Amino acid sequence: MTVSAIYDDRMLDPVQLRSFAAVARARSFTRAAATLGVGQSTVSQHVRRLEATVGRPLLDRDTHSVSLTVDGEAMLEFAATILDAGDRAMAHFRASRVHGRVRFGVSEDLVLTRLPAVLADFRRRHPEVDLELTVGLAGGLEHRLDAGELDLMFAKRLPGPDDGRLVVRRDRFVWVGAPGLPLGPGDPVPVVAYPPPSLSRTAAVGALEAVGRPWRMACTSGSLSGLRAAALAGLGVLAHAATLVPDGLEVVGDRAGLPELGPVELVLAHGRRRSDPAEALVRSIRTADLRPESWTPPNGG
Repeated sequence: MTVSAIYDDRMLDPVQLRSFAAVARARSFTRAAATLGVGQSTVSQHVRRLEATVGRPLLDRDTHSVSLTVDGEAMLEFAATILDAGDRAMAHFRASRVHGRVRFGVSEDLVLTRLPAVLADFRRRHPEVDLELTVGLAGGLEHRLDAGELDLMFAKRLPGPDDGRLVVRRDRFVWVGAPGLPLGPGDPVPVVAYPPPSLSRTAAVGALEAVGRPWRMACTSGSLSGLRAAALAGLGVLAHAATLVPDGLEVVGDRAGLPELGPVELVLAHGRRRSDPAEALVRSIRTADLRPESWTPPNGG
């Protein structure tokens, strides 16, 4: 048997897998082609050849939508594993040659994690990469990413349809405040929050209004240090990711009768073009434990 026959019969083409995965995430051949930077006909051809290789339909197509078959769901998991292994193998052999620039945007609260240590290690491993760090609110970072001013963004988002972003961690919002904050279950809730648009502000206000709990905006600040100072002073409570609770604050338990805030995800998002330096930084973040040094599992909230 020839090498080409072995390849045709027994191996999955990573190019075809990447096209299939892009279609599966976007639920659209047009959007997948735009993401990959190729023509729609090329993506369609890759998917057809992959289906022919495995002998199973992987996608259900109609004039309005694309969905995964049962075999397609299984193939998506296999594709993720195969493509990740290939990317890691290439990264291993190309690591010493990575050079260039990464314009990296990070939500302010994520800087409270072990991320600075991860970035320091990245700099040691890749001394030829210039790392430009921008710290800000998720909404502003999203705008800069869309405008092509960032190569990579690490921020929070609410769970939703798969848009191709890499979920680094699934977390949940909790209410946090100063230790011993006098807030009873019937009291109006003093809220400390970022200015809109803000995920945590939206989560806090939405949860309170959903249960009809009276509230007032006690403090608005564009910086986490300002929010922390206000909360430490006892001005109010804020919604925050459970694993990123600022030092000195604690989860406000059931005694305050506050509503559940719901889940949140920490995600990495690429800009308009993927680059080797950005991919190397993604790998460093994915494999790191990003919880704060002082983190302990919350007991309530």
